[in-house]
Parts: sequence; C-alpha cells; structure tokens
Amino acid sequence: MAELIEMGTMSSRGQISIPNDIRKEMGLEEGTKVLFLFTDDSLIVKKATMESFASITKPLRETKKKIDESQVNALIHKIRARKK
Repeated sequence: MAELIEMGTMSSRGQISIPNDIRKEMGLEEGTKVLFLFTDDSLIVKKATMESFASITKPLRETKKKIDESQVNALIHKIRARKK
C-alpha cells in the first residue's frame, strides 16, 4: 500500500471527511464500517472487516471466559487505580 499523508478538518459536529485519495486506496465507500483505535496521542482508523473485528475482539472474548461476574467491581477499581 502506498504511503499517503493528507490533512482534514473537523466540523463543529465532530465530523471529519476522509480525503478522496485515502478513500480510494482503502476501498472505502458509503456505508463502509471503520474501527477507531485511540492510543497515547494517536488515532488510528482501520477499515472494518469480519476478520479484523474478530482479531480485535479476541482478547475481550478470551478475558470474558476468565472473569466471574463477582470480580467485575474489583477489576474496575484496579484499572482506574493504574490510570491515576
């Protein structure tokens, strides 16, 4: 895939248009689903496919099997403490 760098502007409603060259390169059309990943100070936009969705949600499905409902509150507090 070619490297493309484009700039966009956010509207007052929080909408951003994906530049035409990038839409063409990614095969994005009206109704195409995209995933947003925010990490540190970067936002990654990825075209959603069943394969990409399955791979992204795999850790969540595996964790679900290991967590009992009675552990949820303790885990929430633990994660919040790490963020502080």
